[in-house]
Amino acid sequence: MSCLFGCIAFLVPRVVLVAMFFNGYLDRAYETRLWPLLGFVFMPLTTIAYAWVHVTHGSVEGVYFVVVLLAVLADLGIIGGGARGRHRDDD
Repeated sequence: MSCLFGCIAFLVPRVVLVAMFFNGYLDRAYETRLWPLLGFVFMPLTTIAYAWVHVTHGSVEGVYFVVVLLAVLADLGIIGGGARGRHRDDD
């Protein structure tokens, strides 16, 4: 059952990115389609957060920087334990 939740959690940000792409939201945030494509593969939460900040505020400053920074940390696995937390459960 936990594998199912992991698969759903892995896919949800990517589904949101696809919806943002077809809605035209990513076109307003990024000049090319290369960055959203790379974000889809490697850092989907950061791509979503940056697009939201860029469309609503225009630049990454202040509180908006914190939003993007938290998305980067979540994508890197620093928030939520990451690989080190999984190895502790095995002991």
